Amino acid sequence: MFDKRKEPEAHDEPETSTWQESPRPEPITRTQATSVIGSSITVKGDVTGDENLIIEGHVDGVVQLPANDLTVGTSGSVTANLTAKTIRIDGKVDGNIEGTELVTVSRTGKVKGDITAPRVTLEDGAQFKGSIDMDPGSRPALSAAKAPPKDASDDKGTEPAKAIA
Repeated sequence: MFDKRKEPEAHDEPETSTWQESPRPEPITRTQATSVIGSSITVKGDVTGDENLIIEGHVDGVVQLPANDLTVGTSGSVTANLTAKTIRIDGKVDGNIEGTELVTVSRTGKVKGDITAPRVTLEDGAQFKGSIDMDPGSRPALSAAKAPPKDASDDKGTEPAKAIA
């Protein structure tokens, strides 16, 4: 009388299983997906995409991932120009590097080429040969060394300082 479970009755039909679509897994966002070029893989040509990339093998060409992260692993060897949002170099790169947010060359990293990014980190022990441009959005300011000489009428009678030998 107090048991609320329904007991099967003689005239009830047995349950039949119906196909139900399983719930779809959450889609992987582009910032979550990461591809790997393994240590035994060699790529000759351009690499582009919309996901993060780790290079442990060899790439010879151009790598463009403007909205994603790029890592050249410790066994990675790249002879290419690199473009990505953030770039971390743990291996070897021979080419120019452009990061829209950050470029880091770790203590095991070796870079031969120019780096352009708003933030650049060279860890202690990193090997780097090239130039760094940390203000890619503006033209270089005219430095004091390249400034035109002042007009003699602006000196107000003072003599320039003389170097002591």
